[in-house]
Amino acid sequence: MGTLDTVAEFFEFREYDTDFRTEIVAGLTTFLAMAYIIVVNPAILSDAILWDHEAGAPAESTVINGTEYTGGEVFQMLAVVTIVASIVAILVMALYANRPFGLAPGMGLNAFFTFTVVVVLGVPWQLALAAVFVEGLLFIALTAVGARRYVLELFPEPVKFSVGAGIGVFLLFLGLQEMEVVVAYDATLITLGNVLESPVAALSLAGLLVMLLLYARGVRGSIIVGILLTAAAGWLLTLSGVVERGVLAPEATASAQYDFTPLFWGFVEGLGMIGDEPLVFALVVFTFFFVDFFDTAGTLIGVSQIGGFLDEDGDLPEAEKPLMADAVGTTVGAMIGTSTVTTYIESSTGIEEGGRTGFTALTVGVMFALALLAVPLMSSIPQYATYLALVVVGIIMLQGVADVDWTDPAWAISGGLTITVMPLTTSIANGLAAGIISYPLVKAAMGDARDVSVGQWILAVAFVGYFVVYFAVEAGIIVF
Repeated sequence: MGTLDTVAEFFEFREYDTDFRTEIVAGLTTFLAMAYIIVVNPAILSDAILWDHEAGAPAESTVINGTEYTGGEVFQMLAVVTIVASIVAILVMALYANRPFGLAPGMGLNAFFTFTVVVVLGVPWQLALAAVFVEGLLFIALTAVGARRYVLELFPEPVKFSVGAGIGVFLLFLGLQEMEVVVAYDATLITLGNVLESPVAALSLAGLLVMLLLYARGVRGSIIVGILLTAAAGWLLTLSGVVERGVLAPEATASAQYDFTPLFWGFVEGLGMIGDEPLVFALVVFTFFFVDFFDTAGTLIGVSQIGGFLDEDGDLPEAEKPLMADAVGTTVGAMIGTSTVTTYIESSTGIEEGGRTGFTALTVGVMFALALLAVPLMSSIPQYATYLALVVVGIIMLQGVADVDWTDPAWAISGGLTITVMPLTTSIANGLAAGIISYPLVKAAMGDARDVSVGQWILAVAFVGYFVVYFAVEAGIIVF
């Protein structure tokens, strides 16, 4: 038996009726669809590392372990960390779970890390990384004993089938804000941005149109192609003098920065902060654990739904294996400087190309490794260009609404709340909470309380307890 035959047997090609060519093409497709995270994740997490709480805005540079680093250098560190954490998680997914899912630091989860925990709650980013590390260890332990899979299966069916669409609307909202197409407005909170007054909005819409047309034509890698074309147009308009430097292109680009050890030492510093404020740390861990537990579960259900991996009850067979991949990725990722790692909904693009085994995921991991060569160029890509991807991915994820039975009040209410509360509160966990809490109540009101399991009632009560803690923090009763 040759080497290729051994590999094919290990990944069970015959059982899944696939071959090397199909799996490689699927892996390349998945990578091209999710490669935007290499620039989007650093763009979001940079704000956490650079955040100046006194000024209420990100600083131009920051001091880590006694050394000053510019925003561009921090960005490149985070780009390397994003790639490394993704590779670690993908290897577990490929070699242990044998699933065709790509993993990387999760969208929504990185926003929660930055804008909720660091910016709003005022938690130092170092301590936040330590909290993600501890919850990663908890994830590993709970996954090993099957607890995460059990909780996952407790999700009401309408929540399972609507969570993907909810995440999609959430990502759409974030993307349109960064593109300046949606802007703040006192009377209605938000409104349509003026394209004639905003070069960013004008170029973003043009780039989005190209990206959507490429996607509609079935062009592989349409998302990353759209990002690069939009970035190139921004630089061309800047260098030709049409707009000033800093409007459509970064004011400065950083030299190559592959050394991400400063972020590791920041993590170590965060571990040292635990003893100073143990109660604060426990609350941060609780917050991260609760949000990340359900965000990650929701995303895994979403991609499994699109890929056709869910059974007739909406459950994922052997869910503990892919869950272990994100648990290990989260633990390692926190140590080197990034937020929670999760399965990516863009994996569905590779599945549509025929990817069925872990060899698809392994191909994605190899492509991430090769992407390390392009890190020095990452800081040259304007942030608004990277956020175009969120709009396209959000649109793709809306297909989940077709699986919701809108004629059933329990499905319509819990599913509808899951989808709408996520973007309106900028929290995937809040959307899940709305659906999980409402489902047993509506079923009881319909006279079908017997259809609700004890576990689902406990899950609903647990979410109520989470909100009690959350609102206590908001009211200043509990201070971080």
